This record gives sequence, C-alpha cells and structure tokens, in this order.
Amino acid sequence: MSIIEKAASRIDRQRSAAAIPASPVEASAAQAAAADSPVTGIAHDTLHAVPGAPVAPAIGAAAAAPAAAAERAAPKFTRRVELDLARMREMGMVTAAGGRTSLLEDFRIIKRPLLQRAFAERAPGDKPGNLIMLTSSLPGEGKTYSAINLAMSIAMELDHTVLLVDADVARPSVLRTLGLPAQRGLMDLLVDDKLDMGDVMLRTNVDTLSILPAGTSTPRATELLASSTMSNLVNEIANRYPDRIVIFDSPPLLLTSESHVLASHMGQIVVVVEAQTTTQHAVKEALGQLNGLDNVNLIYNKTRDVPGIEETYDYHYG
Repeated sequence: MSIIEKAASRIDRQRSAAAIPASPVEASAAQAAAADSPVTGIAHDTLHAVPGAPVAPAIGAAAAAPAAAAERAAPKFTRRVELDLARMREMGMVTAAGGRTSLLEDFRIIKRPLLQRAFAERAPGDKPGNLIMLTSSLPGEGKTYSAINLAMSIAMELDHTVLLVDADVARPSVLRTLGLPAQRGLMDLLVDDKLDMGDVMLRTNVDTLSILPAGTSTPRATELLASSTMSNLVNEIANRYPDRIVIFDSPPLLLTSESHVLASHMGQIVVVVEAQTTTQHAVKEALGQLNGLDNVNLIYNKTRDVPGIEETYDYHYG
C-alpha cells in the first residue's frame, strides 16, 4: 500500500471514531481529565479577579455562567485624582508643604474644637459629630473655600482621615475650585441603587483626603437628600471608618431648601459669614433656619486689618 493510501485509510478510521457517541463512562472520564488539566482545573471558589489582568475566553455555556458571576462579584476600586498642590498654594489654600502661614494657623484653631466634638460621647439620638456641614447665608461668602481648607487642614492630622463631600448639588464648586472635571457622585448614589461608594469616590494624592463629588444634577435634589437612602448613606460614611471626618460643602441657607434638609443629618454645622458684607439680618435669618439644631458655629471670613493690631488672620471662629 502506498504512503498516500495509508494516509487516506487513517483519516477514514479517525472520522469513523469521531462519529460514534462516547459512552457515559468515557464522557465522565473526559470531563474529569479536563478538570484536572492545568488550564481549566481551578476551583471556582478560589478564583480572584486581578485588576488589569487579561481574561481568557470562556469555553462553552458552562464556563460562561461562572465567568459572569465572577465579573459581578469583582471588587470595585475607588478612582484616583491628582490635586495640583502648587496651584492650590498660589490660590492661598492650605497645603502641607505651604509653610507656616496665618491661614494655616487660622484653620488649626478652627478645626480643634470641631475635632474634639467629632468623637465625643453622644447622647442617644444625637447625630454623628464627625459629620460637619459648612454653609453660608448667601453665595460668595467663602463656604467652599473654607470647606476645602478645613479638609486640607484636618488631612494633616496624624490620627484622622477626611472625606470632602460636595453637597451643593445645584451649583457644585469643589471640583471646579480644585481644577478637576465634573464626575458622578452623591446624587448618582441616591438615584441608582446599583452604584457603590467605590464607584464614585475619588482618592487623591493627599493620602488622608478623599472627595465625593456632587454628581449629576436633578430637580428632585431636596427630596433625595431628605430620603431614607440619604440617611442610610450618611450613617454609612460616618461609621465605616472610626477615624474619619466628613465635611459637607452645603448650598447657602437663604437660597435653597437643600441646605436645611442636609443640616438635619449633621452633627456639627459651621456658617461662614463674609465680614463687612453679609448683613446682620441675613445672618439672623440663616441661623433661624437652624433652630433646634445643636453645635452651630460661625466663621467670620475675609476680615480686614484692624488699626493698632500688627497681625490679623483672615478667619475668625466663634
């Protein structure tokens, strides 16, 4: 028999063998062999998703289901942004490398009583003291600037971490002030129950500071902030880490209803007052909206030099 005839005969025998159905025993043996192979023989409960690692294509419908389940169960990782600390120093903001400035000293004075009350023993029913809201009577008084500086100052502490929340959902300004683009955030968490904090929270190059943006604007902001979902979220971020301070940059008290609703969740409230600009009537009206709430404090912002005093600070706390 020639070589060509031998090859043709061998091909015919292979085709005939493939056409015969495998017995159950043979099928089980084949599956067992496949399970023991170095490629597919990894138990599903020992699989771990590795961020950035290539995923091998699943073979067959049986492999597709575990792969989909693993994808859904994969851990979510907080995104990271870079704060331009040099730009922040040029803008007159507090930074760790900015040296000993009067502004840094001001916020060292401002933060100390807030930190003391943040972790003081609470009476039953009291709101968590580590939830601190910064607001003002009217726009332009410096509440966002104060919120960022307070967060940066607390981030310099050795025993605390800070989450800065942009809760001015009508006119978000934290990211814009920091030179960062708009991102999903607080409002998206309240609207979409499939989102997790890790999906929207931003870690920064200041290791102890994270940011939660305001997120997508919605006409139902007041109702969302007053919802049980917001209460649960606030309690979660207040209690998840025992060393965390959460600072909320809130809308002005006299312009929106969101600030009053937000204040009901807070353990401490700081009202920023622009010196020689905000009227006493506006301040009294704003404080009137906070009646019944404890731990309301004032920051007197943008003060001018006083004759006879060699050095004055930009902020005063009371």
